Amino acid sequence: MSKQSECADAVERVCCPPLSSAALTEAEAAALAAVFKALADPVRLRLLNMIASMDAGEACVCDLTGAFELTAPTISHHLKVLRQAGLIEGERRGTWVYYWAVPEALTRLSGLFALPSLTPA
Repeated sequence: MSKQSECADAVERVCCPPLSSAALTEAEAAALAAVFKALADPVRLRLLNMIASMDAGEACVCDLTGAFELTAPTISHHLKVLRQAGLIEGERRGTWVYYWAVPEALTRLSGLFALPSLTPA
């Protein structure tokens, strides 16, 4: 199984129930850690933010590179890591690649930190 499939599967399996609901298996924790590792880099976090916040819902790589003092291959590497984690997808159009956030992946991740409802005794 590819690293991208493992990360996407982890988001799919693990992210619906909150972390407070049930114990993660070792495999689920390792796969989910790969998703968090992708987000733990400031450049990747900024790239995801830039892509997700675009009015058109997608961003050309040409719009992303100018915001960083990094080479184009380095930006491409960071985008590849985000893709492997299942957080973004992309499509080549002519000479440029356009990226968009995967709403389902972001929604599932947001549910991880939901706390259980506590009812007073």
